Formats: sequence, C-alpha cells, structure tokens
Amino acid sequence: MPAPKGKYAWTATVGEKGQIVIPKQAREIFNIKPGDTLVLLGDEERGIAIPPKSAFENLFGTAFSNGKDVDDK
Repeated sequence: MPAPKGKYAWTATVGEKGQIVIPKQAREIFNIKPGDTLVLLGDEERGIAIPPKSAFENLFGTAFSNGKDVDDK
C-alpha cells in the first residue's frame, strides 16, 4: 500500500547506550542537523512522538507574547 503524500515511516535500532540513529531521509526532510535538540513526547498507550521544533516555537511564542504578535517588539 503506498503511503499518502507527505507521510513517512522509518525504523531505527536502539543501541546498547539507548541511542537511536535518525534515518538520513528523515533528517533531510525535517532539516535535522547535528547539535539540534529534539523533544520526545511519550504516552504509554500511544507511543513516542517527535514533533517538529517549530510546533513548540509557535506554542511558546504565543504563550509568552503578552497579547502581542511574536514578531512585535
């Protein structure tokens, strides 16, 4: 079954130190570079999610904007 446009699935193996390698195609698509910090969200029933960093930038920008647009100074 072909994946819907813009949807992907990869596998990663957990090493002895608990580390995983993000597949090259995923790093390229999501512009993940060495030194980037990723947020992992976990739900014991649904699993682990790694949302894009921009999702949190927008959330925190809105939460701490004091009613102003994030770009306003």
